[in-house]
Amino acid sequence: MSSQNIASLSPGKNKKTIELPVLSGSEGPDVIDIRSLYGQSKMFTYDPGFVSTASCKSAITFIDGDQGILLYRGYPIEQLATRCDFMEVSYLLLRGELPTSTQKEQFVNAVKHHTMLHEQLIKFLSGFRRDAHPMAVMVGVVGALSAFYHDAMDVSDTLHREQSMLRLIAKLPTITAIAYKYNIGQPFVYPRNNLDFTENFLHMMFATPTEKYVPNPVIVRALDRILILHADHEQNASTSTVRLAGSSGANPFACISAGITCLWGPAHGGANEACLNMLEEIGDVSRINEYIERAKDKDDPFRLMGFGHRVYKNFDPRATLMRETCHEVLDELGLHNDRLFKLALELEKIALEDDYFIEKKLYPNVDFYSGIVQRALGIPTSMFTAIFATARTVGWVAQWNEMISDPEQKIGRPRQLYVGPPHRNIPDDHGRS
Repeated sequence: MSSQNIASLSPGKNKKTIELPVLSGSEGPDVIDIRSLYGQSKMFTYDPGFVSTASCKSAITFIDGDQGILLYRGYPIEQLATRCDFMEVSYLLLRGELPTSTQKEQFVNAVKHHTMLHEQLIKFLSGFRRDAHPMAVMVGVVGALSAFYHDAMDVSDTLHREQSMLRLIAKLPTITAIAYKYNIGQPFVYPRNNLDFTENFLHMMFATPTEKYVPNPVIVRALDRILILHADHEQNASTSTVRLAGSSGANPFACISAGITCLWGPAHGGANEACLNMLEEIGDVSRINEYIERAKDKDDPFRLMGFGHRVYKNFDPRATLMRETCHEVLDELGLHNDRLFKLALELEKIALEDDYFIEKKLYPNVDFYSGIVQRALGIPTSMFTAIFATARTVGWVAQWNEMISDPEQKIGRPRQLYVGPPHRNIPDDHGRS
């Protein structure tokens, strides 16, 4: 990061000109450093949603939405999703480089060492209703980890942070699978360290005591790709939430629980769940044109979920990869004639050919395809966001660790534009009859 240019600002009438440094990163647009703005001008900036404000400097993930670029530590997502597995990508996000074979083996073994949960923590689930949403269970259970693993809670200690990060990456699949099993009334399945990360996750989700579960390699590869594509996504809402919670010095389990809470929203991690609910609402191929016309009507509250993206203005690079995986899974499982999948594929075809969608660049995004894939894998809609949280945990802990390690980090304290009543006094006759 370098500062070579100066931005001049003349705020308000008869105000002196203020000079602010312009910082350049390794990729992306330059940024104006406004840290001294208030000190020099007694003025703040106003930026709802922080859409024009860099809240931190980071070396983890880079997005160029106009060009459809997503990089993890400089590597294009297209290369990582086709040439690496989730554990390699996790190592990359945490350590900054892809692992050697020895480093990968050590990392995988370290993660496997922490896959089990404390038995008392498993009993904690009995306090939830059976029909509780899995995300509600995950928010509570992940937050409760701090009550069981408080031997490494000093966030200023590098080794403590490392221990907590490994625990979170390892235990999230176990917690996610247990939330699912609890919801459907099946016995919990313990992790098996002779399986790799994604195979183990599928085993915990779908194995039963009555028969042996052998994961289909196509299914394993599909879920592994879902995990990779959702592992991190720059300073999105949930990652910003994790960083903001962590800036207070809160323990990492509380921070990740906060991230899960934010991710639950339908505008964020719940988008693929909302997409499948939309398909269920449409119901049949014969009704597509009716709903397409409703989507084009700006006065109609109906919206097509899973199309377009706030960040990617041309195409979502993750969607291209997920589309390939989607068709691989449907071919492998012979599901092209399933009612909902036929509907989804017809909707995809129209969106890619219709002038309205092309003009507005409303292409199917990663949520559209990942929802279809997960349903094909036998994962219920209510679990979609929980799977997302499992994948995003590695990005969250990488961002949290980077934030804690940054000497410039401060507790988050956004400013506001106050629009309430000005200063006033309580009338002298207040309260008198």
